[in-house]
Amino acid sequence: MNEGAIVSIVALLGWLILAGGALASFRLGWSKIVRLGLVWLAIFAGMFVIADLMGATLPN
Repeated sequence: MNEGAIVSIVALLGWLILAGGALASFRLGWSKIVRLGLVWLAIFAGMFVIADLMGATLPN
């Protein structure tokens, strides 16, 4: 694992902690949090399927 990968992992953990703290500040119940997570997952999955059907390709 090179130095850039370690920095990336540390930054990702920092962003996850920041996002978790922001989510905790809303004091939502677990069912609401799971429901919101599933809604966002459905949105991103739907966008992925639409992009795939339209023939979008990732650059190499």
